[in-house]
Amino acid sequence: MIEYLFNVFKDVTKLKWYTIVIVSVLFILSLFLMATYKRQNLSTKAIVYGGLSIALSFTLSFIKLYRMPQGGSITPASMLPLFVYSYIFGPAAGIIAGVAYGILQLIQEPYVVHWAQLLLDYPLAFGALGFAGFFRKNLPLGILAGGFGRFVFHVISGVVFFASYAPKGTSPLVYSAIYNATYIAPDLAVCLVLALIPSVKKAIERLSKEAYIQK
Repeated sequence: MIEYLFNVFKDVTKLKWYTIVIVSVLFILSLFLMATYKRQNLSTKAIVYGGLSIALSFTLSFIKLYRMPQGGSITPASMLPLFVYSYIFGPAAGIIAGVAYGILQLIQEPYVVHWAQLLLDYPLAFGALGFAGFFRKNLPLGILAGGFGRFVFHVISGVVFFASYAPKGTSPLVYSAIYNATYIAPDLAVCLVLALIPSVKKAIERLSKEAYIQK
């Protein structure tokens, strides 16, 4: 049990100092703006909430409940803050926040074999989480859409750049789909379960209403 807990939090100790600074600045600046401007306009609130969402998602992403051998992991709902942000502010804001989050992941833990793979596995895959914003009346459906978008980009990357990992006689497409589904599906399930808890659902709706309070 102790060994498992150590493995869960092992990546937290690997955070580079400059990444900690970036995330801390995002978090502190967002809190400061929230405390200073009680009734910001929508664009200011989008920036504030975006900074908080990125910081929360990035922090949670370093708590690994399970690690895949060639990359990918199950986390305690690290995608949920970005899903909620997209749900509140729409797909454009959500995609931008997802791309920024993907760039942070790239800075912290780069695994790059080709420039196209970099785009697929980082800004494009995580930017796709913003697809949740297309379903602003149904967060669970938005979570599935955003998660599927990320899944598609990772699968394409796996087929094109990591086909050599597929067992002999196995289609690279099938292998990549199964491999990525193994960790993305449970991660999405955790997000869905949390989003459907009545108290969490009420909190999200309250945030959504507050975001649209105008000057």
